[in-house]
Amino acid sequence: MRKILFLIIFLLVTVHNGNATIFLLKSPDGKLKIEVEVGQTVSYQVHVDGKEIISPSRIGLNIDGENYTAGGPRVKDHRQSSISEEIKMIVPRKYSTIRDEYNELVISFGRGYNLLFRAYDEGAAYRWQLNREGEVKVFSEEVNFSFPADHKIWFPEEISFYTHQEREYFYLNLSEITPEKFCSTGTLVELPEGYKVFISEADLFDYPGLYLEGSRESPYGLHGRFPAYPLDVKQTSDRDVEVVQHAGYIANTDGTRSFPWRVVLVSREDAALVESELIYKLSSPLALEDVSWIRPGKVAWDWWNSLNLYGVDFETGVNTRTYKYLIDFAADHKLEYIIMDEGWYELEDPLKLNDELDMNKVLSHAKNRQVGIILWVTWKVLDDRLEETLDQFAEWGVAGIKVDFMQRDDQWMVGYYHRVAREASKRRLLVDFHGSYKPTGLRRAYPNVITREGLKGLENNKWDEKANPEHDLILPFTRMVSGPMDYTPGAMQNATRDNFVVVFDEPMSQGTRCHQLAMYVVYESPLQMLADSPSNYEKEPETMEFLSEVPTVWDDTRVINAKAGDYIMVARKRGNEWYIGAMTDWESRDMELELSFLEEGSYRMIIYEDGVNAHRVAKDYRVERTVVGPQTKLNINMAPGGGWAARIIPE
Repeated sequence: MRKILFLIIFLLVTVHNGNATIFLLKSPDGKLKIEVEVGQTVSYQVHVDGKEIISPSRIGLNIDGENYTAGGPRVKDHRQSSISEEIKMIVPRKYSTIRDEYNELVISFGRGYNLLFRAYDEGAAYRWQLNREGEVKVFSEEVNFSFPADHKIWFPEEISFYTHQEREYFYLNLSEITPEKFCSTGTLVELPEGYKVFISEADLFDYPGLYLEGSRESPYGLHGRFPAYPLDVKQTSDRDVEVVQHAGYIANTDGTRSFPWRVVLVSREDAALVESELIYKLSSPLALEDVSWIRPGKVAWDWWNSLNLYGVDFETGVNTRTYKYLIDFAADHKLEYIIMDEGWYELEDPLKLNDELDMNKVLSHAKNRQVGIILWVTWKVLDDRLEETLDQFAEWGVAGIKVDFMQRDDQWMVGYYHRVAREASKRRLLVDFHGSYKPTGLRRAYPNVITREGLKGLENNKWDEKANPEHDLILPFTRMVSGPMDYTPGAMQNATRDNFVVVFDEPMSQGTRCHQLAMYVVYESPLQMLADSPSNYEKEPETMEFLSEVPTVWDDTRVINAKAGDYIMVARKRGNEWYIGAMTDWESRDMELELSFLEEGSYRMIIYEDGVNAHRVAKDYRVERTVVGPQTKLNINMAPGGGWAARIIPE
């Protein structure tokens, strides 16, 4: 049900101040206020609970070499509305339905363009709209987020626009972010009294992605930076295609369109960051008529564990018997899919199979065992023969594709994501984007885009130590706010901080076994990997009892306790069962869990907790089975780099 109420008197106030006009827009609960000033330039600021969150920040567009917002743009008209609707989630990341409520202001200017602002209880957003015939060149977009003081920021610093956005988050002062430094989005700013500001974008299409650099005008400001339009590229390997010539503009696009939303999500408590679906709410609605075939699930993944099976009577590798074994493992443990990663095809052509692989036998076995196949492919060879290749995949009956190594988000590459999503949906194929930029809401229009990377995940432990528990406790409050993240958890070889070593072909994780198990509840990915070797999982029947049952999509989410960078405890519901996951950084922690969110009744609870020696041997854990109810309180202890997980089943 969608309700639109026009011209509510408390919603918007217009003030004339000399040569400027000021528009005031409030959130539905009245606690967030956006002030838009139109004078010689256009700027905005944001207050929450009477506190200045965003200081006056100038915004604008340069179209075809003309600055549309300089020199006193003329306001032609303005209108406002209040929206309330319920959105049913096709692939429910956090909730089965979400409430979308906001107040909106549309300012129309005299040269055929509009400026939209939305005020939510949880944040603010704005976007430009253009109404011109033909194509236009966007030479620049001025984006600023100015802050009133030298706050702290989690800064995912980049060194180039040629990036898959797998970054470390540096904890810096805003004053340390010079114009020479820049980062990908989203990023998180920490304000006094527990307030946090998450900055990102939504509904990105036919336009380059947003990056942030230090401001030259504001000592505590962030200024937008965009990759220029690519004119020429050079392919240096099967997966690396770099831009060697750029245009003097950032986009060549349709003159009648909406530009991406610039998003300021404001939380009073860190838990609100994890509970938010604001990026999804701001994105384009469903573009598909039939979504019945889209099936979330868990995946046995081959690449992280280097296909290291043991105790079998055949030589493992990219061959028919190995993949039939993986299919059997998936079927036996209720996993919906397996991924066939690098090596199944000759890298220059995805329709030329590895000589050791009989695809017909693999696909036939998968069909008999009711396990879906997802095929990894580099983006460039897919793009070279996109429709032909996807047609073949559909004829084979595979369930989806994992597209890798795009490593750009200029306008052309953003368009590629949309093209792949659209063409894959026509053939009922899921899409997992790796080597990708962060989510910006494409999954709402194309829910077959089931997950994506764009973060430093478990695979990094194959070559460095940066995907560690400190990093793991930043991700839920930064990257995951934007959308599902394919961290690829599930390591059975677990190491303490002192015992971790890099071993590419037999990798391990940092932190405890229960740290890994908790990720399946804390980390959101409707297509969730089991990264380790089936041989290692088969040795861990208690662990597999949990991994076989844990869902990948959720009807409800409750963040019980959370602090960005330090710890998190999340309860999630699917059907009539609840799951709980808790994680800590390299500091051991005691936490209390109250089960008051349960309905009245009696429940069986299966608990996975760090063992007494997990601080010495990270794979040490214990399983406890008990009976609980809504009055139950539990004390939880997590070792350094530890975790805690539980399944709650009605009796």
